[in-house]
Amino acid sequence: MPETEKVRFENWGRTRYGEALERQLKTLQERREGQRPDTLVFTEHEPVFTVGKRRGAAQHMIAGRSFLEANGIEVVETNRGGDITYHGPGQITGYLFIDLSVSRDLHLLLRQVEDLIIAVVSSYGLSCGRRDGLTGVWVEKRKVAAIGMAARHWISFHGFALNVNTDLAHFGGIVPCGITDGTVTSLEQELGQKIPLEEVQERIQDEFLKSFGNE
Repeated sequence: MPETEKVRFENWGRTRYGEALERQLKTLQERREGQRPDTLVFTEHEPVFTVGKRRGAAQHMIAGRSFLEANGIEVVETNRGGDITYHGPGQITGYLFIDLSVSRDLHLLLRQVEDLIIAVVSSYGLSCGRRDGLTGVWVEKRKVAAIGMAARHWISFHGFALNVNTDLAHFGGIVPCGITDGTVTSLEQELGQKIPLEEVQERIQDEFLKSFGNE
């Protein structure tokens, strides 16, 4: 690993969730062994509902087999924190592999990731922020980004999902993140036009460098 390489960006393209999870675990091990710097990975998943470790998360699945088959949606239990959420085309999923051995504070990282996404969404002229007691980024009561992370040996993995041009109808198969007093949205929904994923990724990279590039 070059001494001058402070952070690394990778794009895994379109992936199935199980495949990406295996790659996450390999990347996490590489970060732990010092074979790579702090890393942000971008991917765009095939349609999938992922069920986190929060108690009762599976109960927030309301889709039946016919809904899943008609929309080509998988269901996968995963080892991140949080409830149930949806990943699919038109959504930027970002996985962060950050060394937390100094801070030992995963919650601080969650807040940093929220700040990063808030800055990116705000750059499109949208007013967004947090909601008390709820992880993620919101435009009023409409959730535009979900965040769910975990850590092993004080290396983070998993990350965030930002709805850019996502098919929001797919969220109809779940109670997203177990939230009953809000809904979901996307940059496309709020702005009335599709936004190039590459453009949004560039803005995320810029904000990531501000937060993590000098640490």
